[in-house]
Amino acid sequence: MGSPCNQINLFQYITKSQGVNTTMSATEQLTDYQQLELEAAAFRQLLKHLDDNKQVQNIDLMNLAGFCRNCLAKWYSAAAEERGLEIGYEDARERVYGMPYTEWKAKYQTP
Repeated sequence: MGSPCNQINLFQYITKSQGVNTTMSATEQLTDYQQLELEAAAFRQLLKHLDDNKQVQNIDLMNLAGFCRNCLAKWYSAAAEERGLEIGYEDARERVYGMPYTEWKAKYQTP
């Protein structure tokens, strides 16, 4: 069968002769659906992280990162609208905050 180096060279020869790009990064090899799934999972994890860290105030997020929970809700609502779905800002806020905004504000927002 040959040495491992020869096997790698044979693999490289075969893939290059077949037009296979072996230099693509892992993210470049994802299907559109796989990318969508990973992005959705990352978004859900971000929401969970924010939910687990309610002590982090929106103003702190805005000052440090340039966005806050309200921004996420606006982006969520806008993305829905772009796709012909009607998800208003308050509904999007409830998705982001995990409860109605007025309830979250009363429980967790510091004066």
